[in-house]
Amino acid sequence: MFATRDFLKLARGAALGIAAALLFVTPSLPQTDPLPSWNDTAPKAAIVSFVEKVTTAGTPDFVPEPERIAVFDNDGTLWVEHPMYTQLAFALDRVKALAPQHPDWATTQPFKAVLEGDMKALAAAGEKGLMEIIATTHSGMTTAQFQTIVSDWIATARDPRFQRPYTELVYQPMLELLAYLRANGFKTFIVSGGGIEFMRPWSEQVYGVPPEQVVGSSIKTRFDMKDGAPSLFRLPEVNFIDDKVGKPIGINEHIGRRPIAAFGNSDGDLEMLQWTTLAGGTHFGMLIHHTDAEREYAYDRDTEFGRLDKALDAAAVNQWTVVDMKTDWKQIFRN
Repeated sequence: MFATRDFLKLARGAALGIAAALLFVTPSLPQTDPLPSWNDTAPKAAIVSFVEKVTTAGTPDFVPEPERIAVFDNDGTLWVEHPMYTQLAFALDRVKALAPQHPDWATTQPFKAVLEGDMKALAAAGEKGLMEIIATTHSGMTTAQFQTIVSDWIATARDPRFQRPYTELVYQPMLELLAYLRANGFKTFIVSGGGIEFMRPWSEQVYGVPPEQVVGSSIKTRFDMKDGAPSLFRLPEVNFIDDKVGKPIGINEHIGRRPIAAFGNSDGDLEMLQWTTLAGGTHFGMLIHHTDAEREYAYDRDTEFGRLDKALDAAAVNQWTVVDMKTDWKQIFRN
């Protein structure tokens, strides 16, 4: 008979052998897909390849974390922009809310067109008319008051087609992309033609992008001191338009680093993608092409909102990745 000590040695050895065998034959757990709402098509592969290149230390394409800057347009890139920009819908609602204080608007364009729902007359007012509406409805209050107005509106307004809050009409694949980049050491910024103070009240809750990482258009403000309390008062004057050639300028002034990745969807993003991708080094440019009329909208070269014409041509020349929403996205909106 074996001594107790010999039996314990054999049992211990057998257990170790079984454990080693299990380790050898048990397959490794599958990796979690960081982009589950993306189909396994070329754009998804291009994103993953780029991220792997810039995060692999010791390779020529490695980019240190402080330089991993990614910039995203908002309207049409992160959330819906048809049938009109969300901020324009906000401005039109503000005209209606303020109309009782301005009886002259009933006979004065472009306000008359808004109050009568005459979109043809409003379109005829052109950019000048729209800028007048924005200046009038976004000024005459402190920045704190404006933030409250925006927050209240965004919490209650509904998109006319989908009858959902605008903050639910954000693109699930892009939310996953933002999270994937941040998990790999990127700092993500919104760089939009929309108003900087229109986006900041909700950008962190919706996108995970804090207000200090939002770059946008702005109106002039004035510092006031009243009864010992400081405030910033919004004036009806344009300060900066963060669109087209303004986007690289806004990036330079607010961020101070040239991005290595840029994501847009329209000609308004062309210069931002050029600034990001045409200066050498490792970089990535992507355009979202709206091709899904059933789940969202289909438009490109012939539209008033989010025209994709020159930038689409430039994508082929500059080897930017173009996302076909209908083909490349399993899911459009966040559930």
